[in-house]
Amino acid sequence: MTTTTADLQERQSADFYDYESLLLDDERKILLGARAFLQKEVKPLVNDSWAKGEFPAELIEKFRGSGLAALAYEGYGEHQPATSHLLGGMLAMEMTRVDASVATFFGVHNGLAFYSVHSGGSREQRERFLPRMATMEKIGAFALTEPLGGSDVSGGMRTTARREGDTWILNGVKKWIGNATFADYVVVWARDVDDNHVKGFVVEKGTPGFTPEKIQGKIALRIVQNAEITLTDVRVPEANRLQNINSFRDVAEILRMTRSGVAWQSLGLMIGAYELALDYARQRVAFGRPIARFQMVQDLLVKSLGNITASWGMLTQLAHLQDCGIFRDEHSALAKGFVTSRMREVVAWSREVFGGNGILLNYDIARFFADAEALYSYEGTREMNTLIVGKSITGQSAFV
Repeated sequence: MTTTTADLQERQSADFYDYESLLLDDERKILLGARAFLQKEVKPLVNDSWAKGEFPAELIEKFRGSGLAALAYEGYGEHQPATSHLLGGMLAMEMTRVDASVATFFGVHNGLAFYSVHSGGSREQRERFLPRMATMEKIGAFALTEPLGGSDVSGGMRTTARREGDTWILNGVKKWIGNATFADYVVVWARDVDDNHVKGFVVEKGTPGFTPEKIQGKIALRIVQNAEITLTDVRVPEANRLQNINSFRDVAEILRMTRSGVAWQSLGLMIGAYELALDYARQRVAFGRPIARFQMVQDLLVKSLGNITASWGMLTQLAHLQDCGIFRDEHSALAKGFVTSRMREVVAWSREVFGGNGILLNYDIARFFADAEALYSYEGTREMNTLIVGKSITGQSAFV
């Protein structure tokens, strides 16, 4: 793709090395359309919703008309065939550049839940569930984490599934489940008491014994409706058991794909924070001149831009590995661990540019600063991702 002066003016100010030029022309049109949609329809809603800790229900209807759902999946969405992983990553980045909660809502539905059915379901299950998820007529959630099981849930899953004829009985508790207070389809992971292997079940809204309770008091991702789910003798038909999921190894395959999405989200969050700081530095006057003229402010901005540029380069190559089919667990683990660490630095430096104003919600940066902590932790902590990469490069497992 040839880069013109107009292209350079249209791109994000954080795209210092012009990574967007690597997209195909049609893909760039999709990205620019998403950018315009997010700025017009989503950005005006987020601060008020974040302060209230509520999800703006009208957002789902807006997304339905955007054409963004299911773009990454061949056979679904408005743009066929499936788009590249580079565009998919940049779309996740673009959403988080506006708001991390909205990006998380979309990622849970379009990534974790949709991909679970797409990869783990039979043809009949894909045909039954996915078309309405692709149009966002039905919203999905993904229930893996438990109150006493985060990183170690693979070996210590307490939620159980017991088969009785053509019905499964689920019992247990799940925690931190995004979208769960209003989702139509919740993919619940449970340990089969007969063979001790993890299996996946699509639990439909209103199923008796399925009780989601909103988690209160969060200081990050406040728009996301996280729930603690209690499952008490929840009866799920065999037809709703994901037929291609036979062990936690299959679940790990899903997490491998979505973990790279969180890395892209983290890049978007640091871009959003950097751009807020850059705009503020140009406008804020101290000692008779814009603070953008101060050497120490420029130092913070340039260090931030360096982190963004390095992370973007890593994720661009990661997308290439995915498109080539040579993408491995350690690739997504290194990206998630590295980019979220750089993100933490950038949001702190960006908030610093604002001084005291950096703790006020109406300047936006406080929301970015708080939300960064959630992205830093979920989809695998830095420590767990470090051990995945460490095992790969040394050949020795340091997991306890």
